[in-house]
Amino acid sequence: MHVPVLQKEVIEYLDPKPNENFIDCTIGEGGHTLAILEKNGPKGKVLGIDADPEIIRNLKLEIRNFKKRIILVCDNFANLAEIAKSQRFKSVSGILFDLGMSSWHLETSSRGFSFQKKEPLDMRYNLQNPLTAEKILNYWSRVEIEKILKDYGEEQFAPKIAEALLNFRKFKPLQTTSQLVEIIKRATPGWYHRRKIHFATKTFQALRIAVNDELNNLEKALPQALNILKPGGRIVVISFHSLEDRIVKNFLKEGNKNNLLKILTKKPIIPSFKEMKINPRSRSAKLRASQKI
Repeated sequence: MHVPVLQKEVIEYLDPKPNENFIDCTIGEGGHTLAILEKNGPKGKVLGIDADPEIIRNLKLEIRNFKKRIILVCDNFANLAEIAKSQRFKSVSGILFDLGMSSWHLETSSRGFSFQKKEPLDMRYNLQNPLTAEKILNYWSRVEIEKILKDYGEEQFAPKIAEALLNFRKFKPLQTTSQLVEIIKRATPGWYHRRKIHFATKTFQALRIAVNDELNNLEKALPQALNILKPGGRIVVISFHSLEDRIVKNFLKEGNKNNLLKILTKKPIIPSFKEMKINPRSRSAKLRASQKI
């Protein structure tokens, strides 16, 4: 079992007590949930949600020791209220959103999330989703692709990358991650390739967010989380992207202004230098927490 990002801080801010119920909206490989289950026994439960059916199948093998206290649901957290209602999951003391991609998706899924492997340009969390990265890259207009790269990837070379993509697809369809990486490389200057962050990172991130409609789903889910929580319950969100963090920050601010939420983190909590060294993927993580009044 991998150690999830900011695990100690998640437990500190969720503050699970014996017999309390929690929802993990992005259960992934289960690291945060297992840490909660160790604190909320003997009767406390966790409702674990993930959009990817393979993640849920894999997790069932990992959580055998806790299977009486964990409910696993394959669905999108944008449907949070409906999921909780259908599972009759009540008296919720805390809700966690860890918006980072799981290691399994990057390393094992073969769905094109990683720019370090040659894989199909898929990038879907749930294979029932009709939209793929390949469809965006081969059929969407230059203006639409440029907008995705700018808005979701904050990619400064979005116009040049979009132009290069359209020039490539005039001759043959774009099908693999390695083709995409090569196009990005040719469209960006040499100094851009020598930075700490890989030159393809922002484009891949933007496409993944677009394919899975991640920002809209987050905006839909946060108000539902607030409604589901019992008074005194806590919402903890780990984001990895400035746009995600802005959505969370604005939601907490609005909740605080309307006397619905007490903000527990004046500034976002970031991983320690030690954690970033052990897990470089954690470097962009920001945790924000609040308590329902």
